[in-house]
Amino acid sequence: MNIEQIIDKMLQLTKLMQELLLLDIEDIKNAKHEKLLDRNDKKEETIVEITDLKSELNEKFIELMQNDGDVNKYKQQVDYLEEELRNLYKLNKQLASIVLPVQQMYKEIVDEIAKENGGNILDLKA
Repeated sequence: MNIEQIIDKMLQLTKLMQELLLLDIEDIKNAKHEKLLDRNDKKEETIVEITDLKSELNEKFIELMQNDGDVNKYKQQVDYLEEELRNLYKLNKQLASIVLPVQQMYKEIVDEIAKENGGNILDLKA
């Protein structure tokens, strides 16, 4: 892939990731937690692909500079990609701000049940 193709692919994946996070946020608000699990594999694959493309893009830019190429002609595209990655980061923070309190609530419920059962979540009698 050339530089433009890598940037375009990264943009597509970044926007896909943003859509997936927005769906996660909506599903959490609607208590559809099982739907989050359905998207986990896709999100993980997308993150790996973005990371791999970032490395490939860096290599292409290094190669271009070593050959006295003009990296400035990609400035606008890279700036837009960086903006979309920042938006992705913000969405991820928003999701975390929702998920962490829910996680803490579940932990407290489990801790309370365990405390009521003498430290065991299940009180089994044989």
